[in-house]
Amino acid sequence: MSGTRQLDALTGVRGIAAWLVVLYHIREGVAHALPAPVIAVFAKGYLAVDLFFVLSGFVLWLTWGGRFARDGLGAAPDFWRKRVARVWPLHVVILTATVAFALVVQATGRPVPPHYRWDELPLHVLLIQNWGFTRDIAWNDPSWSISTEMAAYLLFPFAAIALARLRPSPVVATGIALALIVALDRLFASRGSALLGHDIAGLGLWRCLTQFGCGVAMCLLWQQWQNRRMVAVTALASATALALWTTGLLRETFAIPLAFTALVPWLAATSPQKYNPLSSRIAVALGEISYSTYLAHFLLWTVFKIVFVGDPRAVPLEVAALYLALTLAASFVLYRFIEVPARRWLGTADRIAGALSGNPATP
Repeated sequence: MSGTRQLDALTGVRGIAAWLVVLYHIREGVAHALPAPVIAVFAKGYLAVDLFFVLSGFVLWLTWGGRFARDGLGAAPDFWRKRVARVWPLHVVILTATVAFALVVQATGRPVPPHYRWDELPLHVLLIQNWGFTRDIAWNDPSWSISTEMAAYLLFPFAAIALARLRPSPVVATGIALALIVALDRLFASRGSALLGHDIAGLGLWRCLTQFGCGVAMCLLWQQWQNRRMVAVTALASATALALWTTGLLRETFAIPLAFTALVPWLAATSPQKYNPLSSRIAVALGEISYSTYLAHFLLWTVFKIVFVGDPRAVPLEVAALYLALTLAASFVLYRFIEVPARRWLGTADRIAGALSGNPATP
């Protein structure tokens, strides 16, 4: 890879994905004012998290695979320190704000919703809540995916060392990705679910680990097979999977992981193209603040509805627009005054491994 510009489209698409999650969470409030097809698109915004998982695996292999091949487990402490520094400070800030909100609700004499489970709070502080320890997501809902990515970070050095030694060919790398996709689909089928958003507490961890692995496998493919044929094949595979899903011929639990697994190397390959909208300054700026957008928007929406909304199922579009503007402003503030200073303080200001690594869900 020559230069970091090739990653700009990956940053840009992450910004778009973060806003799809935002629209997913406000969809019920604006459903009365928007066409049904638009709301149907918003209702699938939760699938953006699956794109984050693939992106994370792809970019972390791109930025760390060579170092683990060279240094082995000796690189693991630095990797883990940088990953924790990247995701944990902002998570703690938003979680603290969520706890403060719950205490205010309690202080006003209102019953605290069961969503705020005090006995589970230590798990959330440690970002291990979605490792099978809880029965549902709670506190700051979006952090469930950050919890699962922490598990992927713990395992990544060992997988990276094994892959560096095996050096799988493009065919083998593709086979690994397909095997992971089939395994994920079969797991959901065994639980009687055809939707990736079902049973997040029970299946979210596997949803992350398999698609993170797909991202790693696709980066291996991309590093060895960068040509026009690869661009055409990945674009066709992604488009076909999405088309078959929208027509009901493929299950969501198979089609979406397949589509995103093929999409990410295509985005990487086409990123340097001139006038690529995902590599524009605006798209990249949205991508850089996407982690703040992703983590902060849920609490902001909860508080916003209490302050500004009478009927949460009939939010006027101009009021919803105000919320979106506040979320955008808060994202810039959190990025500038929490994310960046935390990385500098911990000595981890690395543009690629920090700003571009994956999930809001973990950028």
